[in-house]
Amino acid sequence: MDGEISTDEVKELLEADADVRIVDIRDERNFEHSHIPGSENIPFHELTDRVDELEGEDHIVTVCPHGKASVQAAQLIGSYEGTADARVESMAGGLDKYGMKFGLVREADSEDESADRESPF
Repeated sequence: MDGEISTDEVKELLEADADVRIVDIRDERNFEHSHIPGSENIPFHELTDRVDELEGEDHIVTVCPHGKASVQAAQLIGSYEGTADARVESMAGGLDKYGMKFGLVREADSEDESADRESPF
């Protein structure tokens, strides 16, 4: 793992259409509810089995609700032989901070469902 990256830096990478993979480690339901545009979902509990999907990448950023579990995910990805040459970072502050600054992509909610739904974070 190469440390942490700020939400501003992640936004800049996305706006510049940089060659970066944003890996959201939350479960599928929460990812579908809201996520960073262009990110992909690899739930933390599947990461060990799916880390080979990231082989050969140059830059990988892991994201989670508050920027804690994504540090562990970045360490796991960085320890994989196939990502040894990649820059692997965790997004500091997590989706909570990113969403407050820039917003997240959200699926259309029906009013009935949104009252009962738990926070995506």
